[in-house]
This record gives sequence, C-alpha cells and structure tokens, in this order.
Amino acid sequence: MRAMTSGRQPILFLVSAHNGLSQRAWIALTELGHDVVVAVVDSDSAMQAAVAENRPRLIVSPFLRRMIPESIWSRHRCVVVHPGPVGDRGPSSLDWAISLGAPDWGVTVLEANGEFDAGEVLASRDFPMRDVGKTSLYRHEVRRAAIEALLEALERVERGSSGVPAAGRAEGAVAGCARPLMRQDIRAIDWESDCTDTVLRKLRAADGNPGVLDELAGVEFHLFGGHREGLLRGHPGEVIATRDDAICRGTIDGAVWITHLKRRDTDSARFFKLPAVSALSLAGIEPAAPEVKVTPTERLCPEHTYRELSYSKSAGVGYLRFEFYNGAMSTEQCRRLREAYAYARAQADTRVIVLMGGSDYFSNGIHLNVIEAAEDPATESWRNLNAIDDLVRDIVRTDSHVVISALGGDAGAGGVPFALAADIVVAREDVVLNPYYQHMGGLYGSEYWTYLLPRRVGAATTARLTSAPFTPIGAAQAARIGLIDDVFGARLEAFRDRTRVLAERLAGDPGLERRLEQKRRRRARDERVKPLESYRSEELARSHACFFGPDTSYHEARRRFVYKTAGPARARDAAPRAAA
Repeated sequence: MRAMTSGRQPILFLVSAHNGLSQRAWIALTELGHDVVVAVVDSDSAMQAAVAENRPRLIVSPFLRRMIPESIWSRHRCVVVHPGPVGDRGPSSLDWAISLGAPDWGVTVLEANGEFDAGEVLASRDFPMRDVGKTSLYRHEVRRAAIEALLEALERVERGSSGVPAAGRAEGAVAGCARPLMRQDIRAIDWESDCTDTVLRKLRAADGNPGVLDELAGVEFHLFGGHREGLLRGHPGEVIATRDDAICRGTIDGAVWITHLKRRDTDSARFFKLPAVSALSLAGIEPAAPEVKVTPTERLCPEHTYRELSYSKSAGVGYLRFEFYNGAMSTEQCRRLREAYAYARAQADTRVIVLMGGSDYFSNGIHLNVIEAAEDPATESWRNLNAIDDLVRDIVRTDSHVVISALGGDAGAGGVPFALAADIVVAREDVVLNPYYQHMGGLYGSEYWTYLLPRRVGAATTARLTSAPFTPIGAAQAARIGLIDDVFGARLEAFRDRTRVLAERLAGDPGLERRLEQKRRRRARDERVKPLESYRSEELARSHACFFGPDTSYHEARRRFVYKTAGPARARDAAPRAAA
C-alpha cells in the first residue's frame, strides 16, 4: 500500500500485520505529506526484499514481532515503536504491566540496533493504566501515545537530531526494565486458589494474544475476553452459566465470564478463536449449565455482569450500546441487535437514538470466524449478510427518531455503511475507518453501501473508497470528504460526553419535528428514484456469486484471515468441523 507520492524516497513501514496502530500511523504520516509504503513481512528475507524494492529514506516499524536484521539497520535509519516505557524491553511488555498491576505505563520510539528494544530513544510518552484488557489498552492509550511519540521522533530525525538524553526526559517518567517472554506457566490460572481479581488480571494480560491456556472437559483451550460477574456463584473452575455464547466460570470468591476460546493447535490440526459455547460445541462439549439471560434494559453496572447489549435513556435520548468482540457481528448477534433497536425505536418518550457501538470497535461487519466454523460457510455467509442488511434497513427506514452513530472505536468493511445508515455520524479523533471489502477475495458486500456511501460522498469518491487498494481513512479526513459529520474528543470519555450533549440538544430542539419531516420527504424522494430494496437485491446478487460461484477467492481469503496465514490455507485448515 502506497500513499500519495511526495517526489522523495518513501518512508517504509515494516510490519508483522497492518493493524490498528500501523494504520493510524500511516494516516498520521500521510496527512503530513509523507509518501508511505507498507510491507507486511514475516522473515528477514521479506524485509530485505521490501527494502531493496522501495529504497526508503527511512524505515518505521509500528508493529513488528521480529528484529530488524543488521543488514538493514546498519545501512538505513530504522525507527521502532515499543509498547513500553523507556528502559522496558521484551516481547510481553503490556502483559507484564497488567499482571503486575502497574499504575502507569508508556510507549517508546527508538532506533533499531542489534538488541530488542535497546536502541537510542527518540521519543516517549507515558499514560495511566485502565483496568481493562490488553487489546483495549493497545487500541486507546498505546495507540494515542505511540502516534504522539512517533511524530516527535520523526521530527527529530528530519532535523538530524540524535536521541533524547536521559537528563532531558520528564521528571517522574515511568521507567521499565528488561523482562522475558511471558510463558503459559506464568499465565496459568489456579482455579482452586486464584481470586476473581487475579483470574481477571491473567485473562486481561493475555487478551487478544496468546490467551490463557486452560482445560475444559479434558480439552485444552486458550481463554479470551474476561468479565467480572457480580451475582452468580459456583465451584471454582466450573462452568456455571452461559449467555450469548459466553461461559461463566466460578472462582473462589465469585465468578468470571469468558467470551471466547481457541482450542490448542495440534500436530495434525489448527484451530482459531470462536465464541466460547460454539468452540466447546465443535469440540464435542456441551456445557451442563443454564443459560442466564439479561435484557438490554436491565440497569446493571458493567462490573455486575457481562452482556453484549445495553440500552438506557435520558432526556429524550435512547442510548444503545453493542460490545461485540473485535467488532465482528454474527448472524445471531445481528438479530439480537435488531431486536434491541426495535425496542429503542418503539419508545415514545425518546426522539433521538444513539448507536454507541463498543469501546474499542463500532463494527467490522460480518463474523468471518463464525462463518468459517459453520457446516456450510457459504450459506452462513449469506445468512450473516442478510441479517446485517435487515438491521441496516430498519435504521434507514426509521422516521420516528433522529438516529446518531457515535463511533468511539474503529469501523471496517460492512461496519462503515452500517454506521452511515444513521442520520448523523460522529467519531472520536483517533478512529480509523476502512470502508473496503476487496481484500476479502473480492467480496462485493452489501449493507446497502451502494446507496449509503454515494449519498454522502458521491459516486466517484465511493468508487475510490471501495475499489482502490486498501487505504484506511482517519476520522478527520472522513469528515473533510463528508463521509461523516463531525470529529471530537481525543479520549473515549470526552467523546461520549460531547455525544450526549449533541443528542440531548437535538432531542430538546423545538424544530425536531420539522427535521424528522424533512427526513421522511428525503427518504420518499430517494425511494421514488430507486427503491431501497433494489440496492440490496443488486448487492446480494454480486455477493451470492462470491459465496456460491465457481470463483473461491472469498473462501480462500477468509480462511487465510481466520487462520492468520500469509498464503493459501493448507488442506487441513479447510475442514470446518476441525475449526474450533
């Protein structure tokens, strides 16, 4: 992926994956006019080939699991982002910080040399820790601090300056030390002696990757997505309840919810992360525990239990939150969210509905992992796409409320048109948008995007956003081109506060009914020009060919995504019933 050229040698990103941090860094640098090329690499030879091909003036690694070889750093200035404070070294930086209960942590930008994270420090930022999982810290505090430090480091490089001397660092700055890779024997949960706080800390330190290796019914799984349960109790380690495909396990002084499992790989089979109950079912394990439901409207604090959906209302505004792991929305999750939205729309004492999404993601569209695990992935793809279409259609047709999409987290693929179904779309300053499907084997997609994108940015920009090579869009740029309406709030709390002010002001506006009438007239006018269902029929016809046609590119790309493989999935990876 290349940014607009500036006529100079480019900056080369060497990354293990083009994740949220590297995408946000790409946006920040390209907005400053830099030409940036991204190379996803998994070996020294791949790095050397990328350098030889692009002849960069500077190499930046926002997310790289491997050391840059001497053949590169000895000839090129290489800048590395490390998610730890000055002095911290090792591959498990955030894991140790969470496990040890560090009150503050940091990010360091340094030059590559022959040792991991030991080069000359170019810039650093510290931040207070939150009591959340590693991935949430990475998507918020780490990303924000990394971009600030990276921009300072690049300015220092452009000036030809050397690193920051120790005397020049902020008084009271967090100091780190070298720590080893955190192994599973350190992460392991002792259900008979670990209290709830300890269990949660271990789960949160391993969130995203690698998970906590544990055993359920004699089968080894990696555990992900830990949440506190305030009421249920049971024998330590025992599965005592299920809810929305999550399991609840007892501790010595309470209980915790675990949302996702990944069966441990063997020599003959590989597995991937799935909602917990589904992963157990594919392994032939049916939890002998009751399903304990909780409605979106029950007034429970987050620490009281786990739930994906919650609804509250205040001052004429209904707030609908949906915390879906990694932003992926399965068929059943789409249906549950649609039911919750119907409830919100039926409330006569509200005039505004705010779609809040989750803390880390708004939505990333259909759930590829659940699709891959299905008996018939093509049919499940079709069901999932139609389920999210039904939800989007309900939002577009809402004429009783003004609907606001409030993107506190990133949105990608079908999650972008889903957000655009609202009347007003606002985003936090740090949010990244990826309104693009083509990387998934040429998937055409649906979610009424052929209606929703052009009505905001026009046909030409829509074609560029959905057909050009994968290019993330920052919130500021999205607002400039009209894709969204406004951007505010560096931090999630500030963003939500300002969203609340906006929503309540709209709800109390005497001219609201006039605004709703204008909305009805516009929808009627658009319907006369082209019925909404025509857009859906055309999109689904193209997507049907991707799912059921002779070209298997979508299925191959989905398997590579799910199994995290760079090339085509191996034969054993294609067996869906082994994919727990």
